[in-house]
Amino acid sequence: EVQLVESGGGLVQAGGSLRLSCAASGFIFEYYVIAWFRQAPGKEREGVSCITRSDGTTSYANSVKGRFTISRDNAKNTVFLQMNSLKPEDTAVYYCNVNVRYYNYWGQGTQVTVSS
Repeated sequence: EVQLVESGGGLVQAGGSLRLSCAASGFIFEYYVIAWFRQAPGKEREGVSCITRSDGTTSYANSVKGRFTISRDNAKNTVFLQMNSLKPEDTAVYYCNVNVRYYNYWGQGTQVTVSS
C-alpha cells in the first residue's frame, strides 16, 4: 500500500524558514518522481516543486523559485522541501504526491501558516 506522510509544518513569521518532510512507503521510492503541492483556503491545489527519480533534476513554480529547495534521500525514502524567506501568501496545506501506475497518491498534508 502506497503511503505518504508529511511533517514539518507550523506557524512562522514572514521571512522565516520551515523544512517539510515526506516519508514514503509501499513503492520503490527511487524509481519515481515526487512532487509537492499546496492548497490555500478558497484556492485550487497548485504544484510547488518536483524532483526526478534519477539525477535529481528539480523544478519549481515561479512563485517559490529561489526561496524553496526540494531534495530527496533515497536511502530513507524521504523527500524534503526547504522553505526560506517565507511570505504570508505561502500559507497553505502542503501535500506530497506520487503517481504510481497512473494513480495519484497524496499524503494527509501539513499546514504551513506564515504571519505578517
